[in-house]
Amino acid sequence: MYILIVEDEIGISNFLKQGLEEEGYKIKTASDGLQGFELSEKEKFDLILLDWMLPKMSGLELCKAIRIKNTTTPIIFLTAKDTVQETIEGLKAGANDYMKKPFSFDELVERIKVNFRNQKKEEILKLGTIKIYVLQHRVLINDLEVTLTQREFELLSYLVKNKGKVCSRTQIIEDVWNIHFDYDTGVIDVFMNAIRKKLNLKIEEDYIKTIRGVGYIAND
Repeated sequence: MYILIVEDEIGISNFLKQGLEEEGYKIKTASDGLQGFELSEKEKFDLILLDWMLPKMSGLELCKAIRIKNTTTPIIFLTAKDTVQETIEGLKAGANDYMKKPFSFDELVERIKVNFRNQKKEEILKLGTIKIYVLQHRVLINDLEVTLTQREFELLSYLVKNKGKVCSRTQIIEDVWNIHFDYDTGVIDVFMNAIRKKLNLKIEEDYIKTIRGVGYIAND
């Protein structure tokens, strides 16, 4: 397993590098946020240990920058910041875990193992310029994130998973809404209108076509 440590305090960085190498991990270090970002762009890491207070680019900024293209690599913040608001900011930026300095090295090793166990292969669905990260519940269009409700996300994912097939309103109600009795399928049209508005697609980029009287079909 390949771990990137982004830490500007040399003593802590060397301590972590030596200790984790003794645990059998391959380690790369960076002493500032910009160097950490450049390494994350060039190489594929299995996990990133990230200090919050870094020169050139803060840990929070670096975490957000990494998450634009990489939604799956676990990121653990190592920081002296420990207020609830700061913890929330770190998690919102895309961190998987958070450890307050000073920390137990043994606990860190166990948290690294837990993050490796919990790491699942992300399923990415694509439809034209739209990317759907199923595990992360994220939708990007032209690499810009679009916020959808849970039901909107489920509906869009369903249509993209069935790309090229006509999905009737009855099928959608049964498979997405899990309703197996007579129900007003017009609600689907309301959700589709909301999805199209949020995706802000041009006419030539409207990858989801309405099949009058039947349902919808997603096509590139």
